[in-house]
Amino acid sequence: MSSPSDNSLKIGIIGFGPFAQFLVKTMIKQGHFIRATSRSDYTDLCNQLGISFFRDMNGFFESDNDVILMCTSILSLSQVIKSLPLDCLKQPALFVDVLSVKEYPRDLMLQVLPQDSDVLCTHPMFGPESGRDGWNDLSFMFDKVRITNETICSRFLQIFASEVGQKFMFLDQQVLAEMEIQPTPIDTKGFQKLIEVSATISMLTKDYTQKESTSRDSFDLFSGLFIHNRFAKQQVWFGSTCIILYLLGFTNLINTNNTQLRNLELAFETIKEQLIKRMNEELDPS
Repeated sequence: MSSPSDNSLKIGIIGFGPFAQFLVKTMIKQGHFIRATSRSDYTDLCNQLGISFFRDMNGFFESDNDVILMCTSILSLSQVIKSLPLDCLKQPALFVDVLSVKEYPRDLMLQVLPQDSDVLCTHPMFGPESGRDGWNDLSFMFDKVRITNETICSRFLQIFASEVGQKFMFLDQQVLAEMEIQPTPIDTKGFQKLIEVSATISMLTKDYTQKESTSRDSFDLFSGLFIHNRFAKQQVWFGSTCIILYLLGFTNLINTNNTQLRNLELAFETIKEQLIKRMNEELDPS
C-alpha cells in the first residue's frame, strides 16, 4: 500500500458488492482512504481490508468524504439515491457512478443531488475477471457532467489513468445462453465460429455479473441495461437480425441447420418477451 499523500482522497462507497471490492483494492494500493456502506453487512471484510464500514447511512454521510462512489445495481439506483440523507453532507462532494448505462444515472443524479455537488459519470469497461491481473490496456470511459472542483475530479480520474485501454458486447451471450447452443459433428465453419463467440462472450460476461453489486443473476444487469438505455430496444431488434445474417453469411442454404436457426429465432423472442415484462414491472410496480 502506498503512503497517503497530498493526492489521497477520502472515498465513500455506496454498495460494497464484488465490483466495489475489486475497485477498492487498487484504491487502497494507491493510498486513498476508503469508507463503505451497503445493505449487507461487510464489517468483517472491511476490517480485513483496513477500511471503515458504516451500517448507518447518516454516519457515512457525516464522515467528510471527498468522493461518493455509487456502486449499486442499475435497477436499484433510483431507490438508493432518492433515500440518501443528503442533509448530512458536511461539504460538497463529487458523486460518481460506475454503471453500464450513462444517461440514466446522469439524469437521476442531476435531478436529486444538491446543486453544489459535482457529478462524474464513468464506465470502467472491465471487471474482476478481465482486470484480475491489473488494469493495463483496459478501457475506462467518463463524462464530466457537472464539475466545479477540478482538483478532486482530476485526482479521482488519476486512479484509473495511472493504471489503464477493451470493449465487449453483452446481448449475444444472453441469446446464446437462452439457446443452450452446443456443437454437433456436422457443424459448418460459420456455426463453429458462433460457438467460439459464445464461449468468449460468456467468459467476459462474468465481469458484468460480478460488477452488479446487488444482482442475483446476469439477467438483472441485462434487463437494467435494456430498461434504462433509450437505445436498447432498437439495438435488441437490430442485433437479432445481425446475428442471424452473420450466421447465414458463414453458411450456405444447403448446409444450414434449420433447427438451430429456428432455435436462434425463438431465443431472441424469449429474451425480448422477458425484457418487456421486466420493463413493465419496473415502470408500473403496482
